[in-house]
Amino acid sequence: MIRVDQAGEFGATRIYAGQLAVMGDRHPMARKIAHMAAQEEEHRAFFDAMIARRGVRPTLLQPFWHVAGFALGAVTATMGPEAAMACTAAVETEIDKHYAEQLDELGDGDPELSGAVARFQAEELEHRDTALAHGAERAPGYPVMSALIRLGCKAAIAVSKRI
Repeated sequence: MIRVDQAGEFGATRIYAGQLAVMGDRHPMARKIAHMAAQEEEHRAFFDAMIARRGVRPTLLQPFWHVAGFALGAVTATMGPEAAMACTAAVETEIDKHYAEQLDELGDGDPELSGAVARFQAEELEHRDTALAHGAERAPGYPVMSALIRLGCKAAIAVSKRI
């Protein structure tokens, strides 16, 4: 769980970095994206520390997630702010499901991890809701884009569990 969560939070920081690189800090959405990026960085830092403390091997795919996350963020931002928000909505929808499954599996067995996952899940839902409120569903090709990004998230979770 820790390996997958760290990989996901790392990927999220890269998506937002790609979006901000394209949009710049003067775009009206930049402040909201920067806020979400800062929260994702806090999540990633928590899992980085947990990996070190608990001796968990990080995913070997981190160099790939570094590039793929940035590229996804940059491409969606290039398509426009609504597409960038569509990306966020799709990713956070899958992360919400992923974290809910983890919380069910954890139960009361690991209060430190389950507490963090519950808090992070709430923040991920805020990101999704922010994205939806700022036009995610108005992005060109939203249903297809959302489905593809969500499928990519599911695949990333699955391979990060193993590699």
